[in-house]
Amino acid sequence: MTAQELKVQDKKAAQPGGETTKNEACFAPRVDIYETEREVTVVAEMPGVTVGGLDLSLEDNILTIKGRRVVQEQPGRIILAEYENGNYLRRFTVAETIDQENIGAALADGVLTVHLPKAIPAQPRKIAVKLG
Repeated sequence: MTAQELKVQDKKAAQPGGETTKNEACFAPRVDIYETEREVTVVAEMPGVTVGGLDLSLEDNILTIKGRRVVQEQPGRIILAEYENGNYLRRFTVAETIDQENIGAALADGVLTVHLPKAIPAQPRKIAVKLG
């Protein structure tokens, strides 16, 4: 990888895929993806999103992460607000090597962690042959 590929990027708008009739901002959450021998882990930063505002789905080998930031009223006057209201959206193509039935996820402190376990490859075995 080059230094340019590793550079932190600014928050960018997500491409929702199709036309939208909503007048809301939609952002691509920043992610880190890790791979071990047993699984691929996706860590997505989604500040302000609760479990109730999260939609994680898998369809046609596409993992879709959607989140809605629920605005909470704060007591007092806002002096500085850097978190923008809006939605998060990110899609990933899932490899055939992933065990899609055992995908799991957890959300804690605005960070979504998705565990994509790798399928166990078929092991060679001896097949018994019966007479008759």
